[in-house]
Amino acid sequence: MFWAISSGAKELTIQTVWTAIFTYNPTLTAHQIIHELRLPRVIGAAMVGAAFAVAGALMQGVTRNPLADAGILGINAGAMLVVAMCFAFMPDVSYSALMILSFGGAVASTLFIFLLGASAPGGLTPIRLTLAGSVVAALLHSLSTGIAIYYGLSQDIAFWYAGGVAGVNWSHLQLLVPVILLAIVWAILLGRSVTLVSLGEEVATSLGVKTKRVRFFGMAAAVVLAGVSVSAVGGIGFVGLVIPSMARKLVGVDYRAIIPMSAVLGAILLVLADLAARTVNPPEELAIGVMVAMVGVPFFLYLARKEGRNL
Repeated sequence: MFWAISSGAKELTIQTVWTAIFTYNPTLTAHQIIHELRLPRVIGAAMVGAAFAVAGALMQGVTRNPLADAGILGINAGAMLVVAMCFAFMPDVSYSALMILSFGGAVASTLFIFLLGASAPGGLTPIRLTLAGSVVAALLHSLSTGIAIYYGLSQDIAFWYAGGVAGVNWSHLQLLVPVILLAIVWAILLGRSVTLVSLGEEVATSLGVKTKRVRFFGMAAAVVLAGVSVSAVGGIGFVGLVIPSMARKLVGVDYRAIIPMSAVLGAILLVLADLAARTVNPPEELAIGVMVAMVGVPFFLYLARKEGRNL
């Protein structure tokens, strides 16, 4: 994070960053750049990266689907549709209201996806959940695009599609940080139950786990994390797909370890992605979602090929 704060169009030393954080002097230009621009965006990137990663870990655990992710399952698309509708019909909506509304959109899309996947004969399976999520995501993205074109919001909504933390400021973090931290703690407390559910329905039931309740609370925490993150930085995909798989390679199959490890790795990934987006072609910035997709798309194809026979 210190490296990310010190790098950019204007290079700063680590010592300057340290001084600006702990002994802030508002009369110094370098301190203003750090405190008002770089520090909130780096903190925002770390928090959102952790949130997307933990959301992905929870969804993969409770659905027993290694391809589960807030973007792939359409949760991000529900939040994005609400953001587009807010821009079109309530342009003066406050950030806190936008966060609440986008969370509602994420909840609605999640419920619809689960109902759609469970309606087929044989009930809900990992592959049906993935297909239902893909179909609903495509539908909601189309509606969002249609609203953006009809109401002339293409430039405004482009940021939310590509994703980025450049607009994150201290007022956003006052809402974002407490919600994400509480949801991550909630997820960690669910870790043991999610581990048992991930081992199979029969194993979990025989050990006294109420699987439906665990799935409900696990998905609720994932929707909270994904919904508030999309409201802040847009629909950044693949973080929740890549990071939990990496965490499992490092710490095993116990979600009491996977969830905190996913939070740390997700924070690192998004901080580095934001750093790359700012420094690849200065002073221009690339979309952070593009940088993450460069890692996420090949990993998704590899994982789909590896796990396809088990789905």
